[in-house]
Amino acid sequence: MEPIHIPRLTRAPHQTEFIEFDEPVPGLESLTPVKGQIQVSHKGNYLEISAKAETIITLSCDRCLKQYNYRLAIAPTELIWLDESAKQDDLDLLDRDISPEDLVETLPPRGYFDPMTWLYEQLSLEIPQQQICEQNCTGIQLSSNSDKPVVDRRWASLEALKQQFSN
Repeated sequence: MEPIHIPRLTRAPHQTEFIEFDEPVPGLESLTPVKGQIQVSHKGNYLEISAKAETIITLSCDRCLKQYNYRLAIAPTELIWLDESAKQDDLDLLDRDISPEDLVETLPPRGYFDPMTWLYEQLSLEIPQQQICEQNCTGIQLSSNSDKPVVDRRWASLEALKQQFSN
């Protein structure tokens, strides 16, 4: 997906561009290519972006540490304001105080909109914060024996090595 030159959108039919895709998204580790479409419309002083996309990613369960596949499907919409004072690369963003008015996405009217970066951001926002493989996941099962202390099964190889050196 190539970045879209914003002034070019004004010459497109209905000032809208449709992008169909079926490709990996850089930075997003997925088992399948991300498949879907993005619609970018120029509305005068803002862009209206909507998309539908899906892929399958591998997550690690926060309870049992088992890996599982998760279907990631999104249908976001966003308005991005076109502002002459917007900078494409605002490197000093972390060094300044941000007012609530600055918490709006803006692009320069003669700049570019990068649909691949936008798609990556939207997919990343939908990855679940709490990653649980199944609703009734009990977590890591600890083995208990009355003679020995409780040992996490993940440490079994280290425990075997420790026994080898103590003999």
